[in-house]
Amino acid sequence: MARLGLSALKSLLRRKGLGRSSTTSWQPPRASWSRPMGLGWQTPYTVRYASNLDDGPNHGMPLGGFGAGCIGRAPDGSFNLWHLDGGEHWFGVLPDCQFALFESNGQQSRAHALAVQPERDASRPDAGAPLPSWSWYPASTAERTTGTYAARYPLSWSHYQGVFDAEVSCQAFSPILPGNYQQTSYPLAVFVWTLHNPTRKPLDLSLLLSWRNTSGWFTNTDSSAEVHFRDDGSPEHNYAPAIGTTEGQRNRWVDDGPLKGVVLERDVSNPVAEGEGQWCIATGEQPGVRIQRCSRWNPHGDGSELWSSFSANGSIPDSNNDRRSSQSDPASAALAVQCRLEPGQSIEIPVVISWDLPVTAFATGTSALRRYTDFFGSSGGNATAIAAEGLRDWRRWREQIEAWQQPVLERSDLPEPLRMALFNELYDLCSGGSLWSAASREDPVGRFGVLECLDYAWYESLDVRLYGSLALLQLWPELDKAVLRSFARAIPAADPSPRPIGWYFTQGKGRVEAARKVKGATPHDLGAPNERPWDATNYTAYQDCNLWKDLASDYVLQVWRTFKLAPNGEDINFLAECWPAAVEALHYLKGFDANNDGLPDNGGAPDQTFDDWPLKGVSAYCGALWIAALEAALAIAQQLQLSTGLDTASEQHTFSSWLEQSRANFDHLLWNGEYYDIDAESGTPVVMADQLCGDFYARLLGLPAVVSEANSRSTLKAVKEACFEQFEGGKLGVANGLRRDGTPLDPNGTHPLEVWTGINFGIASYYRLMGDTDTALAITAAVVNQVYAGGLQFRTPEAITAVNTFRACHYLRAMAIWGVWATHTDWQPIPGAERN
Repeated sequence: MARLGLSALKSLLRRKGLGRSSTTSWQPPRASWSRPMGLGWQTPYTVRYASNLDDGPNHGMPLGGFGAGCIGRAPDGSFNLWHLDGGEHWFGVLPDCQFALFESNGQQSRAHALAVQPERDASRPDAGAPLPSWSWYPASTAERTTGTYAARYPLSWSHYQGVFDAEVSCQAFSPILPGNYQQTSYPLAVFVWTLHNPTRKPLDLSLLLSWRNTSGWFTNTDSSAEVHFRDDGSPEHNYAPAIGTTEGQRNRWVDDGPLKGVVLERDVSNPVAEGEGQWCIATGEQPGVRIQRCSRWNPHGDGSELWSSFSANGSIPDSNNDRRSSQSDPASAALAVQCRLEPGQSIEIPVVISWDLPVTAFATGTSALRRYTDFFGSSGGNATAIAAEGLRDWRRWREQIEAWQQPVLERSDLPEPLRMALFNELYDLCSGGSLWSAASREDPVGRFGVLECLDYAWYESLDVRLYGSLALLQLWPELDKAVLRSFARAIPAADPSPRPIGWYFTQGKGRVEAARKVKGATPHDLGAPNERPWDATNYTAYQDCNLWKDLASDYVLQVWRTFKLAPNGEDINFLAECWPAAVEALHYLKGFDANNDGLPDNGGAPDQTFDDWPLKGVSAYCGALWIAALEAALAIAQQLQLSTGLDTASEQHTFSSWLEQSRANFDHLLWNGEYYDIDAESGTPVVMADQLCGDFYARLLGLPAVVSEANSRSTLKAVKEACFEQFEGGKLGVANGLRRDGTPLDPNGTHPLEVWTGINFGIASYYRLMGDTDTALAITAAVVNQVYAGGLQFRTPEAITAVNTFRACHYLRAMAIWGVWATHTDWQPIPGAERN
């Protein structure tokens, strides 16, 4: 497969740009992912199943706060990602949502939109080439670099090269700040444009931002949200956003101190409905600049209404037309910042895009206010106030971002691609369909959730977040606690509603039904955006999650982990809140100990995180997690008794007896002298790569290890040889399960032959914890290279294969890469994350 790796990309970026003038060589910031602007991918990874999402590789970093909705600007300069309806996905280019630059040196002038030419307007799929009067920016080729896109979340850079006489660059970001539970929620994107004149002549420049009024677009018009099953057996619901709606929209100027902008809005209901509210595009007055605003122009024409004057002299129609739109009557707005730069002179021009869409709706009649409404109100009329704060505080926010990234950037013992991916994998907290509700007495920082992925669109899958939430824990621990509190409330709940289980359809076994949620069972997830997330749990119906043998253990381990490792200190109240649910969950799981050997038995259908991989009897994966969870439960019980006086003697006695019995039988049933058998009854002869996840967690938390150090090291050696080195020569990462000689048990198998990105990062963390840093970094490097050289950046999948396909992009588990950071021998919390 011919792809540009990170080193090849950097080499390409260093090539001298060709064109009008040669400027000084610009290098991407350290530990950033970069790509020549507009350069296509020859052979990117493609989706494994046709029903799964594949928007192509042109993905850049998302902009916006957690749970606020986000927009994405791609490496070719286009805005193409629109996650503005909580939990839903819409991807496509709106050509008129764009920056542009005019330049004149007194003899020649030129103007380009600062993106390559889009193929079509995504809101008009049947229309022809969009805005034909506009001049689009030339794309890079293998021979010529016209610019560079770089990203180190939450910062991104666009540098334009060899086309303008001026040196032109833009830094874009949102105030994503560890330990911060206010600004991190803001629906805001900041673009700081730096223009420099390296020539001997004055340059007249004009920076343009145009934006479409999309008020009312991002809500589901299919009120039924009926659930269907895809070809892979997983449930999905129909999403039909109101794209293209125009009736009632209007744009108007707004002035607020130094802020000069345009508000794009439509009337709101009482109370405000989903998708209703405002947008604001704005900049600030400063010496030496002239600001023009055009409140309304028609993006469905040829674009000359705006472009003819802009391309001639950098001006736009200076008009404040607030006429309301009728049907099929689109309205875009624009602002232009004009300046003259003398030779050697530079200027910074901050431009902000804010949106106030305060409501996220779920099932008919249910909704939530977004977290940022705690600070700006819920009227849907506060986009200007949000923009004004951005223009006032962007410098301070950027300094805070740089300060919290600095400790990672300075770790020269970690390869640069790993440091890059540590930051960039955090993108999913923003664009992974995240919800963050307004605060309440019960939830002092609101309720939070991130989708497992867009294909498996349900929140905070507990087995997945066992790995993926290591990032949230280290950077926003109060959000991690909020998720675990939601699970604590859900464990004692019940929902007997029957529903079909998808896996049986894929096996040709017909319709098999199960209750949605059994009391005491730990739910798999916190529900889906088309129902009542946080309250109606266990949305997924691919398997009967009431039968899973890892979820209760996952929950108890995460509770103790968050108590012990949260950078803002031990929270005994949090521990006490979660304790009753933890006790109930473990008692429920013990009910699956069919032969009373102390260890829960897997049932022969896939009943754990590898939900297409049947296990039978006691299994290494679930058994090790169970033992670690019992150790964690004992630690919780002792801590609560010591700190609060709560009598936990009965629970300590019960869990101790279970633990003694489990430990006595785990090695006896599963140890084969070199590694642990996948289970005790199926006879499946494979080395399961993640068989000792429970031992990793126990060691990470300072609990008694599940297995001896000798057995751990022997197992890790077998995994390394069979599943990593003998699988594609270690180039892809660790396969989930292969024979000891590295061959597949079933050449057509699903999960065993996949490389799961998050599982790999978890396994790498285990190697690092055990002192084998070389193997840890080799595994991490293999996976990071596949993702970031294969066009999977900012949509990291759950799984990749040896035939260059992927499955389940925008996946939560990949944030497990933060386990590699947390297993430093001298690990320290990221500065700022300790704040409340």
